[in-house]
Amino acid sequence: MTGSLLVRGMIAGLIAGLLAFGFARVFGEPQVDLAIAFEERMAAVENPNAPEEPAVVSRETQAGIGLFTGVMTYSVAMGGVFSLVFAGLYGRASRLGPRGLAAVLGVATFIALIIVPDLKYAPNPPAVGSPETIGVRTQLFFVMIAASIFAMALAFAVAKNLKERFGAWNAAIIAGVAYVVFIAIVHKLLPTINEVPENFSAMNLYNFRLATLGLQATIWTVISLLFGYLAERLLSQTGNYRVPAAAR
Repeated sequence: MTGSLLVRGMIAGLIAGLLAFGFARVFGEPQVDLAIAFEERMAAVENPNAPEEPAVVSRETQAGIGLFTGVMTYSVAMGGVFSLVFAGLYGRASRLGPRGLAAVLGVATFIALIIVPDLKYAPNPPAVGSPETIGVRTQLFFVMIAASIFAMALAFAVAKNLKERFGAWNAAIIAGVAYVVFIAIVHKLLPTINEVPENFSAMNLYNFRLATLGLQATIWTVISLLFGYLAERLLSQTGNYRVPAAAR
């Protein structure tokens, strides 16, 4: 059963990747082009006599097959991981039906993997950031992701343990507040990195980050909803479908 769910998760990731690639081409790539143009202007001002360096990879390749390969690989991989987590939780740690569990898992994943880390270390377009600090910035970003995943898992455990004592709604509120407090402490402890040039367009930066968020929202919305549908069909056909607690 886990293998069948894995295949469906990867299919959902494949569809999500195709839609996300289209989104990135329409909304993300124009912002990247603007950022690259800014970088070239700054380089020309600093050293007007410097010869133009040939690009290792052409811009057309980056925005075409490069972008497509990256988005598709990420989406299919995340769809597979999503399905494995779903398989581990379904019927064990949750009494929700397939679609309900997939939706809750999708929202939780989007918050833990995308929203929370981006609030501390937001993505930047080309021309923003120093090559000397890229290693430190990457490490801090993954520390933030790890802390967010740990806090989210802990919040679900707290909600489950407090459910019988305080009720499902109150337990969820307590767990949510605990998650926010934990993340706020981590945000405060981790160093802040701001390498955006003063003369970089604020609107370009805003639009780039908004497009990046929209790209991730597209991926996780499609994965969670489509996988929930496919999983429900599979579980119904194999006799493993469990009626949600609210429907009993």
